[in-house]
Amino acid sequence: MNILLVGSGGREHALAWKIAQSPLLTRLVCAPGNPGIAALAEIRAVAATDVAGQVAVAREMGADLVVIGPESAVEAGLADALEAVGIPCFGPSKTAGQLETSKAFTKAFCDRHRLPTGAYGVFDAAAPAKAFLDRFTAPYVIKADGLASGKGVTIAETRADAEAAIDDMLGGGFGAAGARVVIEEFLEGEIASLFALCDGTHSLLFGGAQDHKRAFDGDKGPNTGGMGTYAPAPVLTDAVAEAARASLIEPAFAGIAAEGAPYRGVIFCEMMVTPDGPKLIEFNVRFGDPECQVLMLRLESDLVPYLHAAATGRLAQLPAPVWRDEAAICVVLAPKGYPGPSPEAGSVIKGAEADFGEDVFVFHAGTSRGEDGALIAGGGRVLNVCARGETLQIARDRAYAAIAKIDWPGGFHRTDIGWRALGQ
Repeated sequence: MNILLVGSGGREHALAWKIAQSPLLTRLVCAPGNPGIAALAEIRAVAATDVAGQVAVAREMGADLVVIGPESAVEAGLADALEAVGIPCFGPSKTAGQLETSKAFTKAFCDRHRLPTGAYGVFDAAAPAKAFLDRFTAPYVIKADGLASGKGVTIAETRADAEAAIDDMLGGGFGAAGARVVIEEFLEGEIASLFALCDGTHSLLFGGAQDHKRAFDGDKGPNTGGMGTYAPAPVLTDAVAEAARASLIEPAFAGIAAEGAPYRGVIFCEMMVTPDGPKLIEFNVRFGDPECQVLMLRLESDLVPYLHAAATGRLAQLPAPVWRDEAAICVVLAPKGYPGPSPEAGSVIKGAEADFGEDVFVFHAGTSRGEDGALIAGGGRVLNVCARGETLQIARDRAYAAIAKIDWPGGFHRTDIGWRALGQ
């Protein structure tokens, strides 16, 4: 099978690593890819959002399947363009993709289809948005409506901070993504991430994890795209997963199909496990990043049949996936200053491509090569240091031991990934 993988981050490196193990694979091409993916696949310098360019690559290589990694490609309409030329695509249409690309759409969708979520309001002007804060007590949740690379969410501890966040978003702080703001009820509980595949008709749960969104230890600092994750997560019991499937995931798939956009691909349900059951925080219309990394490390089954079945309406023919008994963890390394407006990009990383042992994996998330072949850090999340182990503690020890051997003075990472499960 010839497969085109779209994207360039740590998620795509993890997907490439798993796809490359499939006996069904004949040829793997990744566009635009990164230095880590280049060891596993042919690279094409085509942006994920260059729809015409991606379709041209797929046609040139005779792709039997295109796998969309990032949400930006969904929003650009890549799945729709591939469908128009008859190429199977793992990834939803632009219309179905609104479940992630517009938080206002998703909140209204939850109302229409009775999905449990927090109370909310949507605003395009500051005065009514600030007045709406009267409905809540601190902390306040302020979100940019559109895509903001995981950084368009502010959890404000004071009214003044909430109003400042509203002014920042509506004042252009997130560009077009912040043209509208969504103000939400702060939900009490423990956060969890659950994944499911859908082929337009049938669906299948596909693992879960727990992310760490805040930049610094102890869940302090600004929200990021994710500073680390681990699986399995104790909060995701079988009962919680079943409740989320019944109240959130299946109604979402049924609802978006009823609205004329059958869902094909993976959905990422980020939820708060509350005393009243799971409540939706947000949907993502792709594998999470860095959640995907730990899913791929724990997935025993061949990934390719699931990707192809979801793209071609054949999920009902496949059994539930098989997962390894081990725990897995992912620790994100980012440049100093991330996720602020001026992260310290361009520094050299040494030692990241060493052999850390068979249970440690370093996925590239934002790297490039210098003229001398050196590994250069970008301005966002840069490396994902991942490990497996018989227990989460063993996996975590392995990951942090590897990080200690990486020479990157320009970077930082959290030292407490997995703290909810380990109590430290």
